[in-house]
Amino acid sequence: MRVDFYHLQTSPLERALPALLERVVGAGKRAVVMAASDDRIEALNNHLWVYNPNSWLAHGSEKDGFAADQPIYLTVKEENPNGASILVLTDGMSAAFLGSFERCLDMFDGTSEEAVGQARSRWAEAKKAGHELHYWQQTESGSWAEKAT
Repeated sequence: MRVDFYHLQTSPLERALPALLERVVGAGKRAVVMAASDDRIEALNNHLWVYNPNSWLAHGSEKDGFAADQPIYLTVKEENPNGASILVLTDGMSAAFLGSFERCLDMFDGTSEEAVGQARSRWAEAKKAGHELHYWQQTESGSWAEKAT
């Protein structure tokens, strides 16, 4: 299983996450996005409806219902109710069920020493588990440059 670490440096999660999710959905895949709290899920849920007036990114959470129908499902739990092949971890979340996905995108705040330290720990755990690892660093323009595998 492949785990990609996304080191946010020039934009916050709220700006970077929609672009990655657009690529996931554009590739015909489904995603589960894990966040640290119900409040965070609600904020991301609301943001994904309005982040770009010229775009529409279908998604939902437990509160919205119809989990199996959601191409992007937002949750605080280790679950995959929409049959997703992509897991997106935010807010320092980790998941014991990584192996049930084709790929994991671990997004962390590179401006926080604590978040970087936690990401390093998750990298070490994923490496020990034998996952294929990739490290992406955000550029000044907000795009991604692969720095390590």
